[in-house]
Amino acid sequence: LTGLCQVSRWIVDIPNKISPLLLLRPYCRTIRIMMVHPTQSSSSSSLPMMSRVLLLLQLMVMATPTRGWLSSSAPAAANNRLLQGRNPLTRTSNRNHYQQATRRYATIESSSSSQQANGASSSCHAPQNDDDNEDDDDLFDDFVDFLLDRQATIIQQVEDLERKYDSTASFSKDTWGMFDDPDQEDAKPIGGITRVIQGGTVIEKGACSFTLIGQGTLSKERAATIRARQNSEMEIQEGDEYAAAALSMVLHSKSPHVPTFRSDVRVFMVKQKTSRTTTTNDNPKEDDDNSSPSSMAWFGGGADLTPYFLEESDILFFHQMYKDLCDKHQANEENDDNDNEEQLFSYETMKQSCDDYFFLPARQEHRGTGGIFFDDMDMTDNSLEFVKGVADLWMPSWIPIVEQRIETPVTDRQRQWQLLRRGRYLEFNLLYDRGVKFGLANANPRVEGVMVSAPPLIAFEYNHPIEEGSPEAQLMKVLKSPRNWV
Repeated sequence: LTGLCQVSRWIVDIPNKISPLLLLRPYCRTIRIMMVHPTQSSSSSSLPMMSRVLLLLQLMVMATPTRGWLSSSAPAAANNRLLQGRNPLTRTSNRNHYQQATRRYATIESSSSSQQANGASSSCHAPQNDDDNEDDDDLFDDFVDFLLDRQATIIQQVEDLERKYDSTASFSKDTWGMFDDPDQEDAKPIGGITRVIQGGTVIEKGACSFTLIGQGTLSKERAATIRARQNSEMEIQEGDEYAAAALSMVLHSKSPHVPTFRSDVRVFMVKQKTSRTTTTNDNPKEDDDNSSPSSMAWFGGGADLTPYFLEESDILFFHQMYKDLCDKHQANEENDDNDNEEQLFSYETMKQSCDDYFFLPARQEHRGTGGIFFDDMDMTDNSLEFVKGVADLWMPSWIPIVEQRIETPVTDRQRQWQLLRRGRYLEFNLLYDRGVKFGLANANPRVEGVMVSAPPLIAFEYNHPIEEGSPEAQLMKVLKSPRNWV
């Protein structure tokens, strides 16, 4: 069984190294789950291990003719057009794709539950046309699939962590929009899955939320906001279509010795559906070059810590993990001689952006000890892999800190300080956070979904005294003047 697990890891890793086998990536995760963690309801659970290996090989062979092999000399862009006709801004094909993704999400959840039951442990954007639009569509769909898979995996990891410390706390599941009934034929490609855990031994309250807008229309105000933030040759206007997807998470720890963890990754794509008018010698005319749809898309996201007491080794460990990821992708960019994206994956830039964003100007203090934060990152194959890497690091960068601090005794004074700092967390969310302000500004906001990141308990105390030289004072010194941790 150990050897079979290793083989399955090799199979999952093959597509990352051999371009033609990118075709098999969507099958690898499902096959690995089937082989190592078969569901109770699956007929394959009764098969001998060797039969599962043979079934895996059959599935790989069956997968090949449906999509065709890519030759080693094929253009790199061909890797992004494995599935034709999947346009996030086309209602019918988009709906079918997301229905399939939702069913796969349910399968992953079922596999994870069975496993538990069995006791197992800022850049410039240029308009893109024709084939480039297909690239954007495929990258977008790839990212949506990844977010759904990642959410299911995180849920299982967090629940396993709670079980390790004798807690029965589990995530609730709240679906809305198209995810209420994936089989509904006329469902709009808009919806989400909100997962919430409360009252755990490790996590007092936590949420992991997936949101998808597969087809939307830019309002005048939103188009103006995007134009103000983007330095692009593409003129974004009211009425242009957009698609967006995001996975966000916040874990409020019960122990004040374990920092609160917040993270998210997101994508936003805009596509022109109307022709633009240009002026030549004072005579306006329709520009044929711009009459076909063009698009632009970008990623955003990050991860950061909000500790209540300063444990420098924990903060250094957290920052080092994300710096190593940034350095790895930055080195790849430099090897590609891509001068335009020289600083695209700069840890120093993302760390500074995180410090700048999570700042309470009225109090002249930062919310936490930061991490990385990025926005307006041009959507490419390289940036997609980087953003996936960020999400893959979320739990490995936080769980070791939990395991190191969870059993530290807690005093009433420490608990009260935690509640006071949580008050600052909520203060930032309500006054400054763009996501919360945007969510509450909608005509019919999902208030529970928007406010799901709020701490479960907080405290506000007038002019709380902080003793000089105390652990609270040491934390405040860093919050007033952030450090370069690595």
